[in-house]
This record gives sequence, C-alpha cells and structure tokens, in this order.
Amino acid sequence: MKKIIINEAIAAGIDKGASILQRKDTKLFIAKTNDEMLSLHRAERVNLIISRIDMPGMACEQLFAVIRNDSVLRSVSLILFCLDRPDDRVRAERCSPDAIMTLPVNSALLLEKAESFLNVPARESYRVLLSANIDGSSRDQSFFCRSENISVTGLQLETERSLALGDWLTCSFFLPDSKRITVAGEVMRAINPTDKSETKRYGVKFGKVAPEDIAAIDAFVKKKAVKMR
Repeated sequence: MKKIIINEAIAAGIDKGASILQRKDTKLFIAKTNDEMLSLHRAERVNLIISRIDMPGMACEQLFAVIRNDSVLRSVSLILFCLDRPDDRVRAERCSPDAIMTLPVNSALLLEKAESFLNVPARESYRVLLSANIDGSSRDQSFFCRSENISVTGLQLETERSLALGDWLTCSFFLPDSKRITVAGEVMRAINPTDKSETKRYGVKFGKVAPEDIAAIDAFVKKKAVKMR
C-alpha cells in the first residue's frame, strides 16, 4: 500500500477520476496545515508528500528540516509547489524537495511526477535540487533540475530541458547545513535516457570553484557515502 499526504487545495484541483490517487493500492491523506502534515507522516510513514510553500502552521523550511534530519521520516519523496517568483523558488529549494512545480497546478504533470516517485523507492543519494541558467544564449532562462553524483569537479544533470554540448550553465543549489552555492559549469556530454521518459541527462564539468564551496561539496559527498554503506 502506497501512502500519500497532499495539501487540501492541491487535492481539490486534481482530476482524481483517472489518477493514481484513486488506485486501490494507494491511501490518501489530506492535510490543511504543515503541523498536521508532520503528525500524519509520523503516524503513517507515507511514501510521498505533495505540498506547497505557503501552507499554514510551521514554516515549510522547518517542517522539511525535521523530516530530512530524521532517520525514519526522511524516507519519503516530496513534490513542492510555489509561485513562479524568485523568493518562493529560494524558499522551495531550501526544503530539499525531489521536485519543484509552479502554481497553478498542472494535473497531468503532477500525476506523472507522483507516479514516478511512487514506483521508485526513496533512497539516500548524491543528489541535490538546483536551479540552472544557460549563460550567453538566446535561450537564457532559469529552470529547475536535479543532479546525480555531484562532486567537487562537476555533476550529472537530470532535466526535461534540451541542452547542447558546450553550453555554459550557472548552477545554484543548497546543501544540507550549508550556504547557497553558485558555480558555473560546461555541458561536456549528453547521456541517453534508459527509459521512455522525457528526462534527459547531461554531464557538467565545473569551472573555477571557490575553496569554501569545494569544502562544502566534499563534506556533503563524504557524509552521503557513509550513509550508503
């Protein structure tokens, strides 16, 4: 049985008739506040949380810091909604979600994301959510993506956006217990997806990285390596 906690307003706007939220092997919990969401997760140990940055109660940053720092509660995937504006994006990034989506809700896209997270067990990894910007291009625009196998020399990007070899990106992300890190990198290789999804993967090599950022990334990787043993 898969368990989901979803924000009340988001749940009201989803076409549930043909969605995974109505499957017999899925149990749905509705939360009106962040405090209620935390209580439900502690009691039910859910697989997926679908929330938004402006829910009443405790701040979202506080809620998800509690979840991510708990050895039991952290085994959950998180989809977080926010308005498409810089301050909300920064707040959403701080919550370390598995996906950030913008309001208003796109039901089809949300259900696709939820399906993918419910079919893949939550696990520790060398992944962080980041915002990226293509530099010096007519396509210059910020977008969200995820990293895989981040290191002090670069990372592997996972995104629905098409990039070209030689593109330079400015990547910005938060590591747990660390400040915001901003670093430029070049797209060095394209990696063919292993499934039929629209997700694309690219290898990015960092340019010059500040010493304090190298230290923060190195500490993050070492901590993750210990947890995965």
